[in-house]
Amino acid sequence: VSSNLLNGTIPSEMGKLTNLVHLSVSSNLLNGTIPSEMGKLTNLVHLGVSSNLLNGTIPSEMGKLTNLVHLSVSSNLLN
Repeated sequence: VSSNLLNGTIPSEMGKLTNLVHLSVSSNLLNGTIPSEMGKLTNLVHLGVSSNLLNGTIPSEMGKLTNLVHLSVSSNLLN
């Protein structure tokens, strides 16, 4: 769902999609923080959230994503 002018926050309920392998929401207008619940997506291989308005830090729970090969977080307001 990249490049669709989506706005709002990334819902914490995304953490319930445990079979998700690829998620790309880059080039939208998403704001707020990356939810710590994203650390529950242990099958995730690709996560793209670049070019949004996300702020805060990358949650430490993301370290649990041992299958993650590609993480794109550039062009946000992350610390």
